[in-house]
Amino acid sequence: MRIDAYNAVSQVYQASKPKQVAKTNKTGKMDQVQISSFGRDLQIAKQAVKDAPDIREDVTAPLKQSIQSGTYNVSGEDFASKLLAKYQEKMEF
Repeated sequence: MRIDAYNAVSQVYQASKPKQVAKTNKTGKMDQVQISSFGRDLQIAKQAVKDAPDIREDVTAPLKQSIQSGTYNVSGEDFASKLLAKYQEKMEF
């Protein structure tokens, strides 16, 4: 287990937590909180992932229709070559 990767991830999540703002300090001025551009980008990315659908209907609908109608055809050679490529990819790691 890589501890350094865990620490980096936990620091990102701790950095994005909102901080409480004190009403005033001893000088009578208000404290301010500024979120870095990285923090804003992270919030936008997290929201985009949350809003993205789990299944892309524009891709899966035509495939479903062709399977149901019986017109979906897969070449044995294409399937075998892709299966072999995936196997070789896994063996490299």
